[in-house]
Amino acid sequence: MYGCLQHRLTLEYWLEPFIKNKKKVDPWVWELLLLAIYQMQYLDKVPDHAIFNETIEIAKVKGHVGTRKFVTGVLHAIKRNGLRNFDNLTAAQRLSIEESIPQWIIEQLISKVGLEKTVQIAQAVNQTPHDSLRVNIGKIKSSELQVQLEKEGITTSPSEIAADGLVAQRGFLAGTPEFKQGSFIIQDESAMLAVESMDVQPGQSILDACAAPGGKTTQIATALAGQGNVVALDIHQHKLKLIKRNAERLGVANVVHPQLLDARKTGELGNTRFDQILVDAPCSGIGLMRRKPEVRYEKTLKDSQQLAQIQLQILDAVAPTLKSGGKLTYSTCTILPSENQTVVDQFLKKHSDFKQVKTQTKKAVKDQRTALGLTIYPDDFGSDGFFIATLMKK
Repeated sequence: MYGCLQHRLTLEYWLEPFIKNKKKVDPWVWELLLLAIYQMQYLDKVPDHAIFNETIEIAKVKGHVGTRKFVTGVLHAIKRNGLRNFDNLTAAQRLSIEESIPQWIIEQLISKVGLEKTVQIAQAVNQTPHDSLRVNIGKIKSSELQVQLEKEGITTSPSEIAADGLVAQRGFLAGTPEFKQGSFIIQDESAMLAVESMDVQPGQSILDACAAPGGKTTQIATALAGQGNVVALDIHQHKLKLIKRNAERLGVANVVHPQLLDARKTGELGNTRFDQILVDAPCSGIGLMRRKPEVRYEKTLKDSQQLAQIQLQILDAVAPTLKSGGKLTYSTCTILPSENQTVVDQFLKKHSDFKQVKTQTKKAVKDQRTALGLTIYPDDFGSDGFFIATLMKK
């Protein structure tokens, strides 16, 4: 079913000509036919006759005689006539259907990076993602962890982009003793770069404004090396518990202070001032399409625009709590410009006491770019799509 979800727009495009009135078809029958087409087109080891027999049998058992006849007729019509091609579509329509990404996302990306780059991004998000982890350098060296994981049958290699990241070739990372002991946390390589770009120093007081589940909070805490503190905000009590558990497992709970608060109400913290602030903002999550294919269908352009307003509200709220000369890092796991640099530009127009500087990482990721913000696209390094902006308070 994961494959059906990932290729849903393509499968529906193929199925639609064989269904005269979709509204009269039971939802489960529609899904059953999509699954049959998926198997026919993407699973080369399953013969068509086996797919037909199994699909028709399910229709007979779950439905009635009419259902069985309908499904049988559709399958034979597909076999007889074949599936339609993409030749009569515009470039954006074709890319949307072929790679099963809603057209509004395709159009947003084309406007930002052009058609050629958008094609590469679209193809990348339908590839199988690899697993990655962040080494808890407060407990263990990367090389030592690699040796230990190798004994568990998990081969890893250093991340191309994240200083403390390892990429796993295979194996169940969360089931290892090293995970339970807090030697590492499962985290995407791109996500590690936000905190890495902050260059956290021991003794600093830091606000993580949108903290759950705590991956970046614990990364900040590790960099503090037991000196300083990180205040971790979230609006859900159960997510605060998750932050606490992660902090305890990684051995950094002594400097992590979870607090139940909407980041848009950061002013309620009183006179507290921070050396650095991280706003890993709630976003559309479009950069995660490879790991979470459902996000592409759940979000609309209007959703993205509404999220941009929330993101700006959070930045506005946290800005007064940053010390002069402090650093505000803004990040999202989306690749839509409306939620990234556009939000930063709007913030800077309202806050003349801030300026944007070039985001830099330990491995100099995309350092030759002209843009100040750092955008990681899924096709760049095989990691999640991500955006990071670095703002300094004058």
